[in-house]
Amino acid sequence: MPKIALLPGDGIGPEVTYAAVDVLKAADQAFGLGLEFEAFPFGGNAIDAHGEPFPEVTRKGCLAADAILLGAIGGPKWDNVPRHLRAETGLLALRKAHGLFANLRPAKVLPGLEGLSPLKPEIARGVDVLVIRELTGGIYFGEPRGMSEAEGWNTERYSKPEVERIARVAFEAARKRRGQVCSVDKANVLEVGEFWRKTVDEVHQSYPDVALEHQYVDAMAMHLVTRPSRFDVVVTGNIFGDILSDLASVLPGSLGLLPSASLGEQTPLFEPVHGSAPDIAGKGIANPTAAILSAAMLLTHALNRPDLAKRVEGAVTAALSTNPTPDLGGKASTGAFAQEVIAALQRVAA
Repeated sequence: MPKIALLPGDGIGPEVTYAAVDVLKAADQAFGLGLEFEAFPFGGNAIDAHGEPFPEVTRKGCLAADAILLGAIGGPKWDNVPRHLRAETGLLALRKAHGLFANLRPAKVLPGLEGLSPLKPEIARGVDVLVIRELTGGIYFGEPRGMSEAEGWNTERYSKPEVERIARVAFEAARKRRGQVCSVDKANVLEVGEFWRKTVDEVHQSYPDVALEHQYVDAMAMHLVTRPSRFDVVVTGNIFGDILSDLASVLPGSLGLLPSASLGEQTPLFEPVHGSAPDIAGKGIANPTAAILSAAMLLTHALNRPDLAKRVEGAVTAALSTNPTPDLGGKASTGAFAQEVIAALQRVAA
């Protein structure tokens, strides 16, 4: 029986996580998945209860699971704790412990919702881009790093195997989409960027059926807001991926719409890209779409049920068209929206 480790987290994290769990339970009931769920402390709540953001009980629970579903973590309450105890440090530790080197963030503007995008509707129409970010290397993990009274320093470093494996993820993903990869670097001024580009080119030789182009990161930021619909799969390093995936995430008009998956050597992690939004926590107005779509990615990448994932995605689209949450101009509460998704899913299953 597949085991799902729940890390509901902080702020609106528990609200959106359990909305997604309700949808997964409905899918389980309809299609007999045999899912088991167990929640663990993580993030700010774990700091309060255990003195650290990623306690041992959570480490063991995640490693024993088939998938991890994370809500959102952190908030102003924990901003002033020592860096090694911050909620975000716990997330980096989770990714490192599980070897989660590939972060997949799809950003899709749904038909009929182009008006929600900050871009002109004619530019937003047809956007369907997958940003693949290398997650365990680069400047966030490179050594040496440090800070003195006079200066601070970090190291941007990538090995050949690190670039090769993330490039393969991108090319394989493109084969299942529109067959196009754009690799992003800063090869004109950084040696590590030149190395990245050369290595991606070498991996591309094994994927002659996939088109490859290269862009500098500054140019890519411009392209994502001027002609985003022309891109299919975008692959890049940790820091550039952090920036570009956040930029792409606003294209559909709300962070509440964007899911993500982090894949690698151990238990895969699935989470919405939005933050913990403590200002609206407990009000029942958080948009659970991103968490539900993250659960759909879980069905695809952890349970090998892309057929069910498509059913969930279709149910979400139906619910968005009838009764969206306040951030999208509707009136549905978090729970009511989840029930709309479940009702649409049940109609498909009937």
